[in-house]
Amino acid sequence: MKVLTVVGARPQFVKAGPVSRALRKRHTELLVHTGQHYDDAMSAAFFRDLEIPAPDVNLEVGSGLHGEQTGEMLRRLEPVVLEHEPDWVLVYGDTNSTLAAAVVSSKVAYADGRRPLLAHVEAGLRSFNRNMPEERNRVVADHLADLLLAPTTAALEHLAREGLAERAEQVGDVMVDAWSWAAERAAAHLPAEAAARPGFILLTLHRAENVDDPARLAALIDALATSAAALRAPVIFPVHPRTRDILDRHAMALPANVTDIEPVGFLEMVALERGARVIATDSGGVQKEAYLAGVPCVTLRTETEWVETVDAGWNRVVGGDPDALRAALADVAFLAGDRPRPDLYGDGQTATRIVSALERRLESGTATAAAPADTQRVGAPPERGMTEAVAT
Repeated sequence: MKVLTVVGARPQFVKAGPVSRALRKRHTELLVHTGQHYDDAMSAAFFRDLEIPAPDVNLEVGSGLHGEQTGEMLRRLEPVVLEHEPDWVLVYGDTNSTLAAAVVSSKVAYADGRRPLLAHVEAGLRSFNRNMPEERNRVVADHLADLLLAPTTAALEHLAREGLAERAEQVGDVMVDAWSWAAERAAAHLPAEAAARPGFILLTLHRAENVDDPARLAALIDALATSAAALRAPVIFPVHPRTRDILDRHAMALPANVTDIEPVGFLEMVALERGARVIATDSGGVQKEAYLAGVPCVTLRTETEWVETVDAGWNRVVGGDPDALRAALADVAFLAGDRPRPDLYGDGQTATRIVSALERRLESGTATAAAPADTQRVGAPPERGMTEAVAT
């Protein structure tokens, strides 16, 4: 079985790690990095931390407007798929890399008229906020995919409501595999700034709605710093490049009890999560990692895909409201973190189940589907290729 895995952002590198290790025991994997996250702190360090091979192909797309970035991914990824003719294209999550790979694999045609099947890991997650580009990306990927690998019962139910149940399997959350693997190795990777400030609050902020408006960014940081002072807790703030740019351009000084550090690799992040007293974040993945670490989380968004963490009492969704943030951090019972923590996301064997699901589909004779009748082959003049047709 040949699998072409497409990743482009840090959370996808993390999730691909366990699956790549499981795949490569018996099968061939071609790992394609779109270049969506392209500097060392956002990319190469994660491959080193996760002990997975460097990408076989780097499309080097870089940043840009959504349409520009996605279009360039389409243009560069299509010939890679045509050259290698994988049985599967495997995608993760909800980024522009996910969207581009889903579109390419659903429209591309090999010389004999076949096309690769598309498998989507983390299928069925829904925030029900269509203003989020990630929500649109994940919905499109789900509806194009041939195999939907759902992490939770709620995700499986969302897919069923959208008429996709026959293509869906609940396999658990591969993030549990990755986090458990990293937790065994993370102790020696706690950043020095955090080691010197025990009992810290961990802060991450990167979403446009929180950081692109300097006034909102300052209000959130100030509310957190005020609450941290009342708790006599320092704040450790790994600053995302997008957030750093806003802080620098507007000459925004951080409060004295907030220590900013450079972006960290996955092992450092797991060490920070495990050492934190509480986590405040607008990241989807960090919410779930906080739950795995047994650390209370305050989510600085108006919604969450991980509703189970809220139902279990470990996550408070406060949006961008500084008063709600202060209230959450003043709740002694919430911060105590002594409530039950059910096994919501699987047993750490999700990667094995993903590989087994791909193998079963291959053995059933559906590994490579017939291309749609209106799909035309690239590189077979005088027909036009998919990318050229999209541009017209």
